[in-house]
Amino acid sequence: MLILGIDTSCDDTSAGVVDSGHTVRSNVIASQYAAHARFGGIVPMIAAREHTQRISYIIQSALDDAQIGFGDLDAVAVAHHQGLLLSLVVGVSAAKSVALACDIPLIGMHHLEGHIYSNLMGRQHELPFPFLCLTVAGGHTLLLKVTAHSRYELLGFTRDDAAGEVFDKLARTLGLGFPGGPAVEKLAAEGNPQAYEFPRPLINQPNFEFSFSGLKTAVIQAVERDPQANAADVCASFQQAVIDLLVTKTIRVAKAHGLTRIALAGGVALNGPLRVALQRECEALNYRMFVPPRDLCMDNGAMMAGAGYFLYRLRGGDPLTIEARANAPLGQLGIRYRPESKYN
Repeated sequence: MLILGIDTSCDDTSAGVVDSGHTVRSNVIASQYAAHARFGGIVPMIAAREHTQRISYIIQSALDDAQIGFGDLDAVAVAHHQGLLLSLVVGVSAAKSVALACDIPLIGMHHLEGHIYSNLMGRQHELPFPFLCLTVAGGHTLLLKVTAHSRYELLGFTRDDAAGEVFDKLARTLGLGFPGGPAVEKLAAEGNPQAYEFPRPLINQPNFEFSFSGLKTAVIQAVERDPQANAADVCASFQQAVIDLLVTKTIRVAKAHGLTRIALAGGVALNGPLRVALQRECEALNYRMFVPPRDLCMDNGAMMAGAGYFLYRLRGGDPLTIEARANAPLGQLGIRYRPESKYN
């Protein structure tokens, strides 16, 4: 079953084709870094404009790379929940057009489910349910127990900022450009991770929650107090604090719930030292760690197509009247991982 996946949830215009939920036939991603760099972050109106200009070309490129035409598609999956509203609307409109023109099912997806399922593609026999998934990016930091297709149990979440968001804010403070994650990681490789004793909020608390706002404030204040501070040391110390928080809480949750398979997903999963640290802890406990290929960690259309296959088999397609929502509950159980007001 060939499914076209589309994701325009933030600042990446992406489309991909996946065969039967596992085999990636294509995955085309157009980033908007140049359009947003001078603002130090993503501007929603600019993001939507860039998506509108690129979406047709990206979809055609995904089909060309997969060596198929529109007539070969069996369904189209699109992220319509969770992201920048104006950006989501562009992808949803394009997906509806494809579904209508090709007379194929439309599958509306929650953006986070794409990240979760990025670990399942090509691993139908390696990653059985249940497993623990740490999804960590610029807009979310969650620990989910995945018990079945589209069925999740929320075990941990951030009380405030997401981990990726804090990376971006530090990069902006230091003038490292956008996106912040890769820039901070690159500079951190030259620094001393013990140079600064930055706080690790909630790390010793028995709960499974994250908090990054205190760490963010401490790092920014350290830079403001000493403009001549070694930026590499600041980045290395900050990055180590984030890794300590993520790995400690993840392992604590895994032990508490008896989960020996741990999946890592989302944009921050691209961070090399985080991968190494989590892998080291998993090996020490004889746990298995799973992480997607690098191009499946960032926002991408292939993960939507892969997830779409399983969810279509589970619940069928959606009407052409589906709407975009900036925030929406996750999965069949309607997991709410933000304040209630965010879902209105």
